[in-house]
Amino acid sequence: MAGLELLSDQGYRLDGRKATELRKVQARMGVFAQADGSAYLEQGNTRALAVVYGPHEMRGSRSRTLHDRAAINCQYSMATFSTAERKRRPHGDRKSTEMSLHLKQTFEAAIMTQLYPRSQIDIYVKILQSDGGNYSVCVNAATLAVIDAGIPMRDYVCACSVGFVDETPLADLCYAEESVSSLSVALLPRGGQIALLQMDARLHQDHLEALMEAAMTACKGVSKVLDEVVRQHLQEAAVLNVCP
Repeated sequence: MAGLELLSDQGYRLDGRKATELRKVQARMGVFAQADGSAYLEQGNTRALAVVYGPHEMRGSRSRTLHDRAAINCQYSMATFSTAERKRRPHGDRKSTEMSLHLKQTFEAAIMTQLYPRSQIDIYVKILQSDGGNYSVCVNAATLAVIDAGIPMRDYVCACSVGFVDETPLADLCYAEESVSSLSVALLPRGGQIALLQMDARLHQDHLEALMEAAMTACKGVSKVLDEVVRQHLQEAAVLNVCP
């Protein structure tokens, strides 16, 4: 897709956003009573559901037990109806396995696993509707679910995708924009620690610094939104506890 189609001469993108403007984020916590933690998150037209179980005793092979920290188990999947192309996605296909691994690495950097030795924390994330930035939306939804489960984290872990068009960094890419050179970053914003950096295509070295700066700024913007969601959820929970 040509660059001029993605960014107008006036600096507006296909969906009317400016270059560094994030998609609208809406989220709810505690959507499943059966899970220890859960969250539903919309970022633009991409929608994800995350549930967390644990910490609990290790299940399956005892050889996977970590004696000094909790083991993180992540599973990513996409609903059959999540894209315009209706196709059954087998559990454990290559893309899902790769995404599950990325989520595991991300949350191993964020969760204080040393507090729960010899235990396991399960994080399940499903994309209900896909319009770009699936990894980022999954991370942001799972962060809220982990917080809802009461599991201590070093910081919010927030993710966003960025791309480069006409010498201009674009933040929070939709599906149509993911054809450009891009990367996704998961950040612990208070300390500026990068939990994961993912590139799906070649990227010119000269563009890397500008993209990283745009990604860090975007992640900090997402962090503010997630913080507002958490505070609103706590206020609602406090009101329910006060009411007879």
